Amino acid sequence: MLKKFTNFCVKLVDKYLPDPFLFAIILTFVVYVAAIVFTHQTPLEILKAWGNFSDGFWNLLKFSMQTGCIVVFGSTLAKTQIFNKLVNRIVKYATNNKRAIVLTVTFSAIFSWLNYGLGLIAGALLAKAIAKKLKTIDYRLLIASAYSGYIIWHQGLSGSIPLTISTGFDIAGKTIKSDITSTIFHPVNIITAIVCIGTMCIINIAMLPNEKDAVIVDSSVLGEEYRPKKYKIKTPADRIEHSKILWLLTCLLGWAYIFYYFGNYIAEGKSILNGLGRDSVNMILLFLGILLHGNLKNYLDALKDSVSSIVGVILQYPFYAGIMAIMTCTNAEGISLASLISNFFVNISNQYTFPVFTFFSAGIVNFFVPSGGGQWSVQAPIVMNAAEYLKVPTNIAAMAIAWGDQWTNMIQPFWALPALAVANLKAKDIMGFMCIITIASGIVFAIGIYLWAKLYS
Repeated sequence: MLKKFTNFCVKLVDKYLPDPFLFAIILTFVVYVAAIVFTHQTPLEILKAWGNFSDGFWNLLKFSMQTGCIVVFGSTLAKTQIFNKLVNRIVKYATNNKRAIVLTVTFSAIFSWLNYGLGLIAGALLAKAIAKKLKTIDYRLLIASAYSGYIIWHQGLSGSIPLTISTGFDIAGKTIKSDITSTIFHPVNIITAIVCIGTMCIINIAMLPNEKDAVIVDSSVLGEEYRPKKYKIKTPADRIEHSKILWLLTCLLGWAYIFYYFGNYIAEGKSILNGLGRDSVNMILLFLGILLHGNLKNYLDALKDSVSSIVGVILQYPFYAGIMAIMTCTNAEGISLASLISNFFVNISNQYTFPVFTFFSAGIVNFFVPSGGGQWSVQAPIVMNAAEYLKVPTNIAAMAIAWGDQWTNMIQPFWALPALAVANLKAKDIMGFMCIITIASGIVFAIGIYLWAKLYS
């Protein structure tokens, strides 16, 4: 039954889902018209919000660059012999299709919980390596399994919402604060994450296509195994490019700062994991790649070979920044599309159903504002004030938003782009499977957040 429904979703998505760039364009016009109709703003007002250079179209430039670097530096690191040997050791455990699914989901989930940036590409890199060795598995489902491990990122150590409220967040003169022991490390949060990972493994295994329906990856999709070029050193310029001294000094410079940076966290009595952010992860990936390639020229060659994979990120993220600006653009009464969605769910809630409805509203808002930090700034003023009125604990209300944010990432191309870039696939290749994953994970999260409210409110 599940396989039939999965096949239906896969065929439906393959037939009707356009390229992610066109999807972003269509979504732009949908929210543009919706903002005019429901917030009664003029087309010019919406246009000004959409194209605003600081808060609109170009608002995600830094974020786009950081995400693109994660993909490129991660892919370049994956082209080193040492990394390939390490991955191949892990791949040995993927002796059949079911084990490959479990290994991919678990591997991706662990890295996603540690840091969302690592989680975006770690599972995809492993899945690609497994596909090269295991010729019987559906490659689309394998990449979908890798991406499904990302479902728990906001429950982990890089979750922007729990980290924001751990140090205090001011809303209308009130400070919202909740320690990570009551959010990230709360028993319900941890248990729900584990249950969700197990569910992802079971669902992905259940979706394994029959032999006649399976899409076995073509070698052209995986690409040929990368091999560094061989150079003849003839000129002084060649000697400089292949200089071991210059390579060593570069490595020392980068790693000296990395150790200094994390050393400060240790000196302050904090966990090293607290220092993992987009910039620190990128710096580690960059200098680890330089170190393992053993040569600056070889690293540059591998980097050039990886750069084409971020075309989607460069092209689409500005449009999503514009969509986010339209969603948060307020009229004279301070009403925006995002606030209308949040207020609707708040108005039909009570103490125990409030976190569940907040979760669903966050999932909907996330589809248009696919950024944890951006979504928190949109929903926190509404949700946290309502939570205080309904006597819902701060940590539960905040994590309801966090869970909703991560939930619909599964069918939002915005976050799938890096994994798809690594896998050399299109969004429509995996979105049929991701529809099933979204439904299954939504049930787990809805039950989990309800029980959290029921037991701890």
